[in-house]
Amino acid sequence: MQGMDRPLYQNDPILEKVCVQIPQPVLHSTHDVFHDMISCIIEQQIHYRSTKRIFEKAMERASIRHVSLDNFHEFEKFGLSQIALSNGKYETLMQFVEFWQRNNKDFNCLSDDEVVKELSSIKGIGKWSMDMILLYTLQRPNVFPYDDFHLKQIMVSLYRLDPRARLKSKMIEISELWGPQKSMAVLYLLAYKKYISKNVESKD
Repeated sequence: MQGMDRPLYQNDPILEKVCVQIPQPVLHSTHDVFHDMISCIIEQQIHYRSTKRIFEKAMERASIRHVSLDNFHEFEKFGLSQIALSNGKYETLMQFVEFWQRNNKDFNCLSDDEVVKELSSIKGIGKWSMDMILLYTLQRPNVFPYDDFHLKQIMVSLYRLDPRARLKSKMIEISELWGPQKSMAVLYLLAYKKYISKNVESKD
């Protein structure tokens, strides 16, 4: 992600308290849309954040370290065979693979809107998955995944939001305080949620 042109928390004192307590999040991305989208579809989580390790275990069973179009058949045969995927997930997975076979575009060179346009053409891939690809895989600087469960949780807690009243619009309103650096703010908030959880566990 691009460096910050101004203090991220310049207009947000709550985010400032978060930023001074934890190190700046560092993400080592695969930059591989195919690999990462497969994990999103299978696990309903992108593997950078996953604790269930369903996707990782499937790769281990197939004896591969990185899923590609070339080895997907092996991944499907030896890795997916042990996973009870719903019909909907399996259909989305197959449609995505077929899309990738027909598509030779370099997603790293597409704009955010172009990425969304391409991926939204695939049945079963929603906004959350597209946001995860933009945020983690392509490392775009201004992504705000307001549908993300963990982001909702931490923002409700920190900003004292009512989850039953206009939550989405309130979250978006807060995100405007971060200017064009929404991605880094999101990563800070998610890292802070993990930081809090670890501290609570250590006290128990």
